[in-house]
This record gives sequence, structure tokens and C-alpha cells, in this order.
Amino acid sequence: MPSPTLVQPRTARERDREPVIQFSVFMANRLGRLHDVVRHLAEPEVHILALTMLDTTDSTILRMIVDDPDRTRSILEKHQFPFTETTLLVVELDYEHQIQGMLEALLEAELNVHYIYPFLSRPAGKSALAISIEHPDVAEVALRRHQFAVLYQADLAR
Repeated sequence: MPSPTLVQPRTARERDREPVIQFSVFMANRLGRLHDVVRHLAEPEVHILALTMLDTTDSTILRMIVDDPDRTRSILEKHQFPFTETTLLVVELDYEHQIQGMLEALLEAELNVHYIYPFLSRPAGKSALAISIEHPDVAEVALRRHQFAVLYQADLAR
């Protein structure tokens, strides 16, 4: 008789290396809808750390990174906001001139960037960029090789 498979608990180290989650919320292009999403997240003190919006004729896509993905997921479901989740690469920059070097590292690795948007603020006056890119694991290696700091979800917690 085969032995049952034991599920190993996740270690703290594994949780510390969880990728950053982006929520894409799909909303009607109506007055007040963005405010509704932000208000529902603010009540339980979920912090929006980065956001961008794409407006089309009929709808709006709000892309955001938060400090508490589990709570965000629960709130969006509770208030019936349709959404998807994706992982993004987040790169911390000491100053704005590093953008060119970061892009050179990605070009050297022959990686295509889909989109980028900035964080609202970061500690110690540093900046950070959320990057949707093909092969994020390869991108992370390329960026680290060029001395760029790649952040994980645990790095964003408040």
C-alpha cells in the first residue's frame, strides 16, 4: 500500500520570496467606480502601492499592487469586482538614471517588456517600477547580475 503524500508547510523563506501580485480590476467606465474600489480597500487599511489605469470606450482596467493581496482578493470578491491576478517583476531604483541601465540589462537578456508603471512611493526616497515582462525568472537573473534589487511581495508589506 503506497504511503500518503504529506504536504509540507511553506517555510518563512519561501513566503519571503513570493512574487509580487498585480490585480487587474475590470470596471464600467462610469463616474465613481475608481473611487468605489479605492474606498473598499481603504476601509480595512489595504494600501495601494502602485497603480495604473487603461481606459477604453466601454470599460476601464485598473492595475494595482497592494501590500496585502489576500485581503484585497477577499474585498474584490465580496464587492463583486471582476478581477484577475498576475505576477510582476518589481525593481527598486536608487535614482531615475538607473532606468536606462535596467533596460539595457533586459535588452542584453533579449527580453520583451509588455508594460511598466511606477510605485507611488518607496521608503528612503527610492523608486520602484512594476514590470510585466516575458520570462520574469530570466529577467530577475539578468537584473540581479547587473546589481539591481528585485523585490518580492514580502518586501512590500507595511
